Amino acid sequence: MLLKRADDKTKRMALLKDLQQSPCLDSSQRKWLAEELSNLAKGMTGEREAAYYLDSYFKESPNHMVLHDLRLMVQGEVVQIDHLVIGRAFIYLVETKNWACNVWINDHGEFTVEYGNHSRFGVASPIEQSHRHERALRAVLDQLGFKSRFGTAVDIRNVVMFHPQAIIHRPDAKAFDTSMVIKADAFPSWINRFVERELGVGATLKALATLRGQDTIAEWGKALMRCHQPVDLLALPDFMRPQSPPVPAPVSYEAAPAPARRKVQEPAAAVTRRPSPRSRQPEARHAPPPDSQVPMPYAVPGEKKCICAHCGCKISYEEGMYCWHHSQRFHGQQFCREHQKLFPFASREAVR
Repeated sequence: MLLKRADDKTKRMALLKDLQQSPCLDSSQRKWLAEELSNLAKGMTGEREAAYYLDSYFKESPNHMVLHDLRLMVQGEVVQIDHLVIGRAFIYLVETKNWACNVWINDHGEFTVEYGNHSRFGVASPIEQSHRHERALRAVLDQLGFKSRFGTAVDIRNVVMFHPQAIIHRPDAKAFDTSMVIKADAFPSWINRFVERELGVGATLKALATLRGQDTIAEWGKALMRCHQPVDLLALPDFMRPQSPPVPAPVSYEAAPAPARRKVQEPAAAVTRRPSPRSRQPEARHAPPPDSQVPMPYAVPGEKKCICAHCGCKISYEEGMYCWHHSQRFHGQQFCREHQKLFPFASREAVR
């Protein structure tokens, strides 16, 4: 039975794509954005494909509770579990990797991948990653007071699922056991063999006695759902925060001083003429640019606040970020959506 679907990450994807359009990013910020977008897209695709195979097998089963994208906080550390299947006898902790490539596993459990360009490189072991998640999950189950029927630890089985197009090169089973490493589309046949081996005709009475009821596994699944800590989809590292644009120097509209006149020594007999009143008039003031006609009573040069510089109302983070990314259009100030219309886009002819 499906209890929890994966969290919707489309807002995160839209935020990162919008940031890529900003002219205020340096090379390191653009590199981080490209890698973050690529990892997010691959992760979403892999989790969605793995969820399809798990849901098709367990979605209507009352003996299994399925939770996708479970994020737990354990002793100040975040643990991201891709998929969790709570059964009556076992809990399956599924780690997915969207690697459509050659995957080598050596006798020591070390992983190496090779893509189409024939370049090999080592990667972190997803088996060890699943074991770390298992320890965190056991800590949460202990906090919730969940035990087996005999008071012993819950039986958790680790599963690592790769893309269906991956080619897995395994070591000898006696050197290193890779029976828990499978392709996503092979999960139904794998679990049938596993259940037959563990709970088949030859299973012990103790294994059968540890079976939990349907109400119990439903209670466990709902309790773990309440422990889920959704990720902040708009969170960014500190070095990705919008930087303050340079504040232009204030323009003075006062009259320019009159140029110094050269004194000409006239003959003594000549009569000194007084300047006419017209010549003593101050020069005409320079007309302010059209943009200065827009009243901005709340504008403070050089200061960034989440308030509209025109009306003083509080604005959202998205409105402020839009103004920061178009600082030339808004003269380094922030405006609400209504008063952003006071600053129309420059035409293409004007830009040229």
